[in-house]
Amino acid sequence: MVATLQSVLREVLARLQQQVSTYLPPLLAALIVVAAAWLAALAVRWILYHAFKGLSIDRFLRQSGLAFMLDRSGRLRATRLVAETVYWGMLLGGLLMGLSVFDTDITSQLVQGFLFLLPKLIVAGLILLAGAWLGQYLGRSMLVWAVNEGLPWPRRLATGVRLVVMFVAVVVAADHLNFARSVFLAAFIILVGGIVLSACLAVGIGASSGLRRYLEARKSDTGGPEERSLWSHL
Repeated sequence: MVATLQSVLREVLARLQQQVSTYLPPLLAALIVVAAAWLAALAVRWILYHAFKGLSIDRFLRQSGLAFMLDRSGRLRATRLVAETVYWGMLLGGLLMGLSVFDTDITSQLVQGFLFLLPKLIVAGLILLAGAWLGQYLGRSMLVWAVNEGLPWPRRLATGVRLVVMFVAVVVAADHLNFARSVFLAAFIILVGGIVLSACLAVGIGASSGLRRYLEARKSDTGGPEERSLWSHL
């Protein structure tokens, strides 16, 4: 019994030693790579905060309204934007390099999949940002136009325009990422069809009274029932 337990214990220790000798060096190397990337990212961010000004970018952010979209207070500066982007980019690169140190099938597939998906994620993020900016611009224009025309619920109309534009941006981004393409496309078609149908009904209902007044005025101008046309009995 004791011999059996000793053999089992030796086998467990041997397997544990094998696992440690197999995975501990790559783990230490990955930690060193990530720590080095983190220190380098901190140094580059500090340099950018103290050396990069980006006055023209600040002017563009304020004039385009992106500064208020990314930061409600409007205090976003190009220095902070560029420095934080570079910092997180370098940190992400260090994490990917740390994963690649293990050199296993799973880590290789993760790194390759992420590198393949990263450009699409960046483009999708830019599409969403452009959609949010365009929705804010068109919503503000709709609010001003609705107030000037005296339309009811101008803020609701502006909010509806923002939501529609943002939904279109989400559909385009999802189509670019090939994520639930059929679902978003069907929702987009339903939304556009509903908007067109509502607009047609609103125009039809609003024009019916005008058409009725026009026909009544036309009838009164023609002289009433005694001056009917020859074809009026049909």
